Amino acid sequence: GELLDVSLALTYLLCALVMVAFVVAVTLHGRIGWNDAAFGALVGAFPNTGFMGVPLLVALLGAKAAGPAIVTILVDMVITSSLCIALSRLGGDPAQGGVSAGQAAKNALKGVAANPMPWSILLGALFSALQLELPKPVAATVGLLADAASPVALFTIGAVLARSQMLAKDDKSHEVHWQEYVPVALIKLFLHPLLVLLVGVSAVSLGVHIDKFALTVLVLLAALPSASNVSLLAERFGADNGRIARIILVSTAAAFFTFSGAVALMVGI
Repeated sequence: GELLDVSLALTYLLCALVMVAFVVAVTLHGRIGWNDAAFGALVGAFPNTGFMGVPLLVALLGAKAAGPAIVTILVDMVITSSLCIALSRLGGDPAQGGVSAGQAAKNALKGVAANPMPWSILLGALFSALQLELPKPVAATVGLLADAASPVALFTIGAVLARSQMLAKDDKSHEVHWQEYVPVALIKLFLHPLLVLLVGVSAVSLGVHIDKFALTVLVLLAALPSASNVSLLAERFGADNGRIARIILVSTAAAFFTFSGAVALMVGI
């Protein structure tokens, strides 16, 4: 039932769209073109729900927190990511990968269809609804892969940062200044949860049915650091991945303090 909570999904989606528009507007200048601005917006609007949000909030608030978390994953993986990929294709010459808005939208939809994450969520929902279980050897293998996912993502980010530093030593044009990534990390950690809280409270005051517990989960998810898988998308589409990796790194390090503060404010711990 929570997977079908349209009010919750629309509230989170509205906030994601505002975040994408705001980050693009404040970063699209100078050497940051559409490609880099779009993936900067994605990393500013896409929290690390899969690796951090679900295990943290389920441990903190109980298994019921997984429902709203999956809603946000669906929104981020299917809509927010698609929008930012489409935006990233708007700039530049067609020969260099820049295309029209219509063609960019088609390309983005093709990318969504080939993305395993939404399909895996759908498959998990079907397994849950039909009360199916994987055979024990398969379940054990999947568990090993799940345990390896987060450290592999962190290792990848570390490799990207190391490569970025090497490129900056050889060519100063590749140097990433703190003004290009710290503000986006701060926007992710402070503006995103505040926006979700304000929009959620406003929606409730207007008569939209949003459960208080679900809204709490939504705000805490927005307070998470940036999703590490954005770095893989940025690499694939030729964005400045050194900048994206730094945003992820700064937001993850700072979230040790900011997320704890958000938990204290929202659930009184």
